[in-house]
Amino acid sequence: MKQQSLKGRYIVLGILTTLVAAVLLGRLVQWQVFQSEYYSGLAAESASYTVRTNPVRGEIYDVNGVPLAVNEMYYQIVFNKLFLPDEELNETIVKLTALLEECGEEWSDDLPILMGKDGKLVFDSERTEDVTALKSKQHLNMNPYSTAEDCIALLAEKYDCQSYDLRQQRQITGVRYRMEQVGYQQNTPYVFAEKIREASMLKVAEQFQDMPGITAESAAQRVYRNGTAAPHIVGVTGMISAEEYEERKDEDYRYNDKVGKNGIEAAFEEELRGTAGSRTYRTDANGKVSLAAVSEAAPGNTVYLTIDTRYQKVAQKALADAVQYANSYAEWVGDEYMGGDCDGAALVMLNVKDFSVLCAASYPTYDLSKYYSDYTRLAEDSRHPLFDRAFQGALAPGSTVKPMVASAALQEKKITADTYIDCEGLYTANGLKLWCMNYHGWVNLYHAIEDSCNVFFAETGRLLGIDNFDKYAQRCGLGVKTGVEIAESSGTLAGPAYSESVGREWQDNAVSLAAIGQSDNQFTPLQLATYAATIANNGVRLKTHVVDKIVSYDGQKTLYRSGAEKADDMGVSQENLQQVQEAMHMAANAYGIINTFDIPLAAKTGTAENNGSDHSNFICYAPYDDPEIAIAVMIDHGASSYTALSTARTMLDAYFYGEGL
Repeated sequence: MKQQSLKGRYIVLGILTTLVAAVLLGRLVQWQVFQSEYYSGLAAESASYTVRTNPVRGEIYDVNGVPLAVNEMYYQIVFNKLFLPDEELNETIVKLTALLEECGEEWSDDLPILMGKDGKLVFDSERTEDVTALKSKQHLNMNPYSTAEDCIALLAEKYDCQSYDLRQQRQITGVRYRMEQVGYQQNTPYVFAEKIREASMLKVAEQFQDMPGITAESAAQRVYRNGTAAPHIVGVTGMISAEEYEERKDEDYRYNDKVGKNGIEAAFEEELRGTAGSRTYRTDANGKVSLAAVSEAAPGNTVYLTIDTRYQKVAQKALADAVQYANSYAEWVGDEYMGGDCDGAALVMLNVKDFSVLCAASYPTYDLSKYYSDYTRLAEDSRHPLFDRAFQGALAPGSTVKPMVASAALQEKKITADTYIDCEGLYTANGLKLWCMNYHGWVNLYHAIEDSCNVFFAETGRLLGIDNFDKYAQRCGLGVKTGVEIAESSGTLAGPAYSESVGREWQDNAVSLAAIGQSDNQFTPLQLATYAATIANNGVRLKTHVVDKIVSYDGQKTLYRSGAEKADDMGVSQENLQQVQEAMHMAANAYGIINTFDIPLAAKTGTAENNGSDHSNFICYAPYDDPEIAIAVMIDHGASSYTALSTARTMLDAYFYGEGL
């Protein structure tokens, strides 16, 4: 009885299953056979594709409106998958490449396979990584020893172009391989060729006018004018990398977008980029495509820098002359360590009123308009021309730190203006043995700054202590970032914190070395200029900046304008600071080539010991009684203070008298 009951249940379950399947099958037949046209129409009617239109990138100008990064219109050929049937793609590529060859134009092709004049296929010897990637599992999944012919054969099979000759196969596969890499699809058109001439564009438009999937369009090309003026500051754009895409894909970036790579181009990507537009297409029941909606792209905003291109050019020549002088001097005296190893320099000039960067030059430099064509040579240059020495090149400051040490010691009541210290040419304390450049006898802070007495400042540093040293240095902008809008180094501030970070124990007597600008101290020209401007501004440090304003692309609306923004305060009384300022004025009057300048200055030199020739550094501000500008010069291995002094003099002549502009 139990078995019969179970058997009955199975029979009932089978009948029910059959009935459900029959109902489902009936509905399926109804949908696919009797109502297929109806539902196909509904699907077609509901199909829509949105194609993005790229915005025009905002431009970059100097403070006087001199163009630095601007747009020039050009023409490009675009494939639109919505209107270009896949079965016509190969033949279209063959016809287009033939036409462009006839016009002397190029098209986009990333395949690392070349066809020689003998008609044989070979791998591009300069693109070994791309060849490896092509053969990898992610792409062709081929053996490492596969030949170029093997790769083309597999690609030709993949893209169904085996019927074409070998040259045409190479052209088709090269284009389609790139199309695949950049994600060609209904909502992502493909730029087949860009930067083509107008005459070529007209020929394409004429021959392909009946094919809506092929369009010749205008587009904007990034052009770097005055490319040698401020390349490290302006920066460049380039194709978005895989890493950048992963970071920005949620911000409507695509694989074939260009983004700012460094400098202002990168720091102000959000402002410069603009907002993409779109065109939405809809298909009807017959598969006909029509434009359903349009959202216009909005251009990016334009950035004006505080940089003056005229000063940049003067500074770059002055720096080049300084390096050449150092090399020539070493050769003349027959001592390699008197400037023979000098190969780089930098200069920064600030407006004391608001700490805007008027000039920031780095040597050696390069031409931004040739960045990509010259990149390999620049990257391999041992002098590192791509490196921004003005904002990122940190060196030992030498005696340029002494005004800060004097200010801090006065404020902390470790010394007074009447404190005298005996300099006998050698300082010994706490196991430290430190030589002075001269025998100065009994000196106070005025003569100690004027004569750059190491003994006075070594003892003052000991009295001050490293904690106070670091505190006042940071308030001046030394060992901290200044706030400038593009990449900068924070430098290195000597003290327990840094020593611990490098696994070394701090020695208390090293504060005396720090007080003469040695030990672990390393600051950038930007930091030294900010520090000099802070002293000139009666101890108030403002935010250093290189952007003057941001305006709409049409120039009709100002969206942002920079101004004086307080960043810190030295915390030194005006009485104490005035004593230091006066001492710096006395020092300026003692320096040759500077003391002949007919506008009063405050200044301090600094020659810093290191491996090789000493670094030659200099800071100043002018006029002394009503400061307008502050200048910092750092000559790597410049040896003599003259190299930095002469460079600063050139800039003073340019600013106050227009010489060299």
